[in-house]
Amino acid sequence: MHCSGLRYCLFIAIAVVTFFASPLPVEADILVTDAESRLPPQSKVGPVSRAITRGPRIEFAGVTDPSKSPVRLRFKFEAFGGATVNLASLRLMYLKTPLIDITDRIKPYAQANGVDMPNAELPVGEHAMRLELADSDGRTAISNILIRITP
Repeated sequence: MHCSGLRYCLFIAIAVVTFFASPLPVEADILVTDAESRLPPQSKVGPVSRAITRGPRIEFAGVTDPSKSPVRLRFKFEAFGGATVNLASLRLMYLKTPLIDITDRIKPYAQANGVDMPNAELPVGEHAMRLELADSDGRTAISNILIRITP
């Protein structure tokens, strides 16, 4: 079957516009699974820090409360006194019984200046987490966070 040149060009133009005009689906990265969220919470979360320290600063710059999933999860890191952030020490624990280490889920988004996970998927509910980090001098910092996800 033979189509005229104008008809073919029009078809291609419509196809190209449709392809580029339609948004691509955004894939979310699972930070917490439904099964994990149903586990009992930790009975004792503990203090953020026990003493004055010059360890790295952890600033939770992430989601607004309440949020809908997926959320953009952001932390900012800052080291002091000539030290640098030691990314190998980064740990993110989901505060459930038993504790769940979800560090591997944020590692691809971690850099020396922080974590920026643009599409973190969490179930509806409250999610308590603890982020731990050390600097190149071995000084540590701990930050407890609570993320609320609404339906």
